Amino acid sequence: MKWGENRGMNQITLGLDSLHKKTRKEEFLEEMNKVVPWQALVALIQPHTRGAHQALGGRPPFAVETMSRILCLQPWWNLSDPAMEKELL
Repeated sequence: MKWGENRGMNQITLGLDSLHKKTRKEEFLEEMNKVVPWQALVALIQPHTRGAHQALGGRPPFAVETMSRILCLQPWWNLSDPAMEKELL
């Protein structure tokens, strides 16, 4: 047998998957979801946005929730528009 081939033995799990430590990003996003009622915010904004089918050429628009999150992150992290674009890349 070659190295790494399955030899028919099942791997024993210790049940440690539930002990995953949250990253700073996960913790921040959870806190952000507690602070901002995203569904209600999107429901208020959505009727006033131009959909991808209505775009007048150029790049298709971001989803309402995505753009709203980006606009909230800018003042929270004190990022300018160019800095935010750099972070999104």
